[in-house]
Amino acid sequence: MSDQAKVTPSHTSRAALVYLRQSSAAQVLHNRESTLRQRALVDRAHELGWPADQITVIDQDLGISGSGTADRPGFARMIAEVALGRVGLVLSLEVSRVARNNAEWYRLLDLCGITNTLIGDGDGLYHTGLVNDRLLLGLKGTMSEAELFIIRARLDGGIRSKAARGELRRGLPVGLIWGDEDGEVRFHPDEAITAAIRAVFDRFAEMGSARQVWLSFRSHELRFPLQSHHQADIQWVTPTYTAIHHVLTNPTYAGAYAYGRTRRERYVTESGSLRTRCRHLPRDQWQVLIVEHHKGFIDWETYEANQARLATNTRPRPHNAGGAVREGAALLQGIAICGRCGRRLRVAYQGKTSSPAYYCSGNTIANGRGTYCLRVGGCQVDEAVARAFLAAIGPAGVEAALQAEARLTADHDAALGQWRLAVERARYEADRAERRYRAVEPENRLVARTLESQWNQRMSELAAAEAELALRQRRQPTHLTHVQRDSIATMGRDLDRVWSAPTTTDRDRKELLRALLEQICVAVDREEHRAHLTLRWRGGFLTELDVDLPRISGSPARTPEDTVDLIRRLAPLYPDAMIAGILNRQGRRSANGERFTAVTVGGLRRYRKIPSCQPSAPGSDQGELVNVAKAASLLGIAPSTVHRWLNDGFIVGEQVTPGAPWRIRISEDLLSRLTEKAPDGWVVMWEAMKALGVSRQTVLQRVKDGELDAVYVRRGKRNGLRIRLPKRQPGLFDTPADTEVSSDTAAQGRS
Repeated sequence: MSDQAKVTPSHTSRAALVYLRQSSAAQVLHNRESTLRQRALVDRAHELGWPADQITVIDQDLGISGSGTADRPGFARMIAEVALGRVGLVLSLEVSRVARNNAEWYRLLDLCGITNTLIGDGDGLYHTGLVNDRLLLGLKGTMSEAELFIIRARLDGGIRSKAARGELRRGLPVGLIWGDEDGEVRFHPDEAITAAIRAVFDRFAEMGSARQVWLSFRSHELRFPLQSHHQADIQWVTPTYTAIHHVLTNPTYAGAYAYGRTRRERYVTESGSLRTRCRHLPRDQWQVLIVEHHKGFIDWETYEANQARLATNTRPRPHNAGGAVREGAALLQGIAICGRCGRRLRVAYQGKTSSPAYYCSGNTIANGRGTYCLRVGGCQVDEAVARAFLAAIGPAGVEAALQAEARLTADHDAALGQWRLAVERARYEADRAERRYRAVEPENRLVARTLESQWNQRMSELAAAEAELALRQRRQPTHLTHVQRDSIATMGRDLDRVWSAPTTTDRDRKELLRALLEQICVAVDREEHRAHLTLRWRGGFLTELDVDLPRISGSPARTPEDTVDLIRRLAPLYPDAMIAGILNRQGRRSANGERFTAVTVGGLRRYRKIPSCQPSAPGSDQGELVNVAKAASLLGIAPSTVHRWLNDGFIVGEQVTPGAPWRIRISEDLLSRLTEKAPDGWVVMWEAMKALGVSRQTVLQRVKDGELDAVYVRRGKRNGLRIRLPKRQPGLFDTPADTEVSSDTAAQGRS
């Protein structure tokens, strides 16, 4: 069947869509011939019988891939128009322009078959309702999908082959550039850029933490080079932690060529669309790693040591020692392990002075069914370790002090060097702007004004950089005199004074300690009141120490028995936090003379084997026990009214001890006492007082004792308590008429 025979008036009465697509923006920009060929399909539709006003070109998907991983609004619009039966013809240059995957291609074929829509390409017209046409279109779709995989396989094969030789040119980090030879990598010719990169590695070797390096750059107000891509100009910005961490973890700075450090994965979102994501791979899964490929800022051994140090700075996993040095007085934080189970000891601060203590968390594993190992105070242990450390570094004390002075001077010189390079760079930019201004013709004022403004801006930046350099030169510490060097040498011989000096922080002591000590094993003998320490120095040397622990003189402090008895009564009713509040309101103190906390109450309760609070089962026959706030909510009254009724005796509540919450039972009997209308024969309070000849407190006491019945009227102008008076018993000299009159006295007064 010819193409013209397939076109019917039913088709030409509907619209014709010409679909345009190219895979990337580069193809749209440079492959102009393909775009012209696709737009020429408008003439093809006109030849087939469609008027110009019914032909629509869909070019929204130019520069978007057709692999199915990107959203294509043009394709979605075309599918919607076909599904609504508004399209008689879909034209495209070839199948690959419509889709590169069979899922989208067959969806279009199915819709075209249902709505009697023709599909056309450069070879002819097809009707998906005909078996031969559908078979041919399906074969074209399969070939287009396979073509995409073949092209990708060829490109990936060439890329991997070139990357295996270290010659594949990909984006290099700032500070490195590609050379002229294949695979040649050089340092950036700008000395300021390379100096900034070297400063990162030098300061990390000194501080051992990426965060401390970042804070050092920020404290000195140093700038850091930033390059968004390899063709962009380098900008000098305030460094971020991410930029510093990237420099320390990138193997390219260590002279290695790495390829395939990430992997792109496809996944389906919650909405059902296909997406891709990038996942970082461990080093053993990198496709290419060539060590010593080029000259780096550091060698490969230093790079691996830096990675190991960065890994130990993170929060250590269970059973592993380490972790970054943190603030706190615990000297052995992160390097002390249990001598019984080998777990890393944790740190706790206790008492009013927040003295450190080390404990093993082995008893908390397996839902608290573990085995208790040890808990020891940190003062004696830290002091013994500090003495051993100072004795070990005593001979090198003088040299370390002089090296510290040299390091301090070198740090200031390095910072000044960065600022001198910044001034030099600003002077070059100013001279360059001046040359550009002087090169323009004076008559061309439109360009001259712009260049003059740029020159003024560069001159202002140069003046600011020179002023900052002069300020920092004035702040630079002067070199030490011979007298000061002798003083430092004396301090080096007496390291105890330096160790305990107020200017030496806990963080400094921990850094010094970790420079030589790798791990400390702590074992405690409670019967002998002694702690056995095994110090493992870097290099494998071991030192063993025995530390005497303080003995408790006299009987240990104990919580008063009346407080324990009160906790025993409160524990089944209230949680530990509420019990602590009750005890503190009563002015009670723990065995150490401190206020109670939930932790203190919980520990005392478990030590005395007192069961914890268990929530009561709802739906009890006697009613639910609630506090004042919940009772007020259930009864629809204010909490102050509940307290007043408790005092009056209208409702019954219990309080285990003064200061404890009230426990009120909400029963059916209590709810029946609250009514909307006063029953007949029930009187208000003052009438009951007059009829009985007693005071208000006596009436309330009789209600509390059950001698009188009372209800509470919620609504009306005379809401409040209503009392039912008992019938008067006839006396010896009373007549029946007198009894009836006396019993109706209150009712007459109310009426």
